[in-house]
Amino acid sequence: MTLRHLNIFLAVCDAGNMTAAAEKLHIAQPSVSQAIAELEMHYGIRLFERLGRKLFITHAGQKLSTYARHILNLMREAEEAMHEIHDRGVIRVGASVTVGTCILPQLIKKFAAGNAAAKVISTVNNTKIVEDMILLDQVDLGLVEGRIHSPGIVVKPFMEDELVLVTAPAHVFANARRVDVRNLEHMEFLVREEGSGTRELFETALAERGISWKIAGVYNNAEAIKDAVAEGVAITVMSKMAVQKEVQRKDLAAVSIEGVNLSRHFSIVHHKNKFISPLLNRFIQLCLTL
Repeated sequence: MTLRHLNIFLAVCDAGNMTAAAEKLHIAQPSVSQAIAELEMHYGIRLFERLGRKLFITHAGQKLSTYARHILNLMREAEEAMHEIHDRGVIRVGASVTVGTCILPQLIKKFAAGNAAAKVISTVNNTKIVEDMILLDQVDLGLVEGRIHSPGIVVKPFMEDELVLVTAPAHVFANARRVDVRNLEHMEFLVREEGSGTRELFETALAERGISWKIAGVYNNAEAIKDAVAEGVAITVMSKMAVQKEVQRKDLAAVSIEGVNLSRHFSIVHHKNKFISPLLNRFIQLCLTL
């Protein structure tokens, strides 16, 4: 028994005969007769009494017609609901801290301008937590600055970024155009928590050059690190994009580090088995135009 059988059955109920039902459905009359016969065989009961050239619906047929109309109405509602999701759906986005602070608010605003009926629910945390949320299907999409380690996640770069040395304006490095990485030996840094993409890149890059350094503090908040650096507590390394405003106000100084590669890409990430709906695809394409 299929939805086609039910459609044909209701057409016969409404038309009162198979010929008129066939004309309404634009199919051959033998196809209508076959569908009704298959239904009756499936349920093992007569749905119509055939008296001469007239059809009379049986009690069983009347009962089935009630269910059939309900089933087909639900199917139409499901179709309408699924089509509405194209424009009225919800997108769950997880962003790492730098992306969530510097890019995501403007991205959501721009997306909302062209998709007024859609809703974006955002979560900001470090890259590792966003990665875990994708694996647990707690977010549909991630926008991260760090490396993704799970082979089950698709990674698409969408924007370039660079880490810079950030100091207080009075620091000895503040007025330098660039600082050689060897000058960072044994210096104290304020760093993000484990799982941060910024911290992972910084640690890996300095380890590859054999540079040892010290942790002066661990913060899970980029704004707290900037405040502490501005007060001269220690220095840090973070996204050039993340300190633009403070550098312009001369609250902080940002200096390039020479002799080590601290460039990276922000990435769009999602589970390899994730269904990319038209709405989600529009959000992804917007990211790729940045």
